[in-house]
Formats: sequence, C-alpha cells, structure tokens
Amino acid sequence: MNTIGEIEAGICKAIARFEQEFMGRGPKDIQAYLVGDMLLIRLHGVLTAAEQQLVRTLPTERGRSLLKEVRTQLIETARPQLESVVKEITGVVPISMHHDISTTTGEEVMIFTLATVPEVRELKRK
Repeated sequence: MNTIGEIEAGICKAIARFEQEFMGRGPKDIQAYLVGDMLLIRLHGVLTAAEQQLVRTLPTERGRSLLKEVRTQLIETARPQLESVVKEITGVVPISMHHDISTTTGEEVMIFTLATVPEVRELKRK
C-alpha cells in the first residue's frame, strides 16, 4: 500500500512516459493530485512545435478546434492504456475520464473518476 504522495508521483512518472512514447514529446512539468475518488493530472508545456505553429497560422477558431479535435482523438485512442496505468498505480478501476488542452498556455488536464477511494498508507510522523 502506498501513500498519497507515492501514488501521485507514480502517476506523474507514468503519464510523462506515456506522453513521451505516445505523443512523441513529454511535458515540461507535471503534477498529479489524488482527491478522494478523483485523480487530477495537470501537464504544462505539452504542445509540439508543429501544434504551436498550427494554432498561430490558421484563423484562431479553426486552429484551436483542429488541435483540440486531434488531441481528443489521440487521448480517446489511448484511453484503455491510460486507464490501465491508473488502475495499476491506484489499485482502483477508473470509471470516467475527462480531458482538455489549452491552445493558449499549452496546459493539458486529465481527470479520472475512480470507482472508490484508493486505500493509502498514512505517513509515519517523526
């Protein structure tokens, strides 16, 4: 049984590896927060140079929509893999996943709702 911090660190490491392998580029920074039965993952600096160029050169709404559509499709394709990682690290089956990306800041969020609150080990006080 892990602590909340160990679960969050494991999620960060696994999601960063996923982004590197599946998307071809890892985030500049990543945080994970386990809050009850919800897992929030926040990634910074995930847009590739090509994605940034796409958003800059196309009309604002078209570039934004196209990038979000492609990213959403990629995440949905990888959803079983992501859910498997979350289950392996938390010990709980995810029951829903939500995703969005900002074309302005390059920030991406993933939120998993878990079937139950994961069992965690309390930190030992010194």
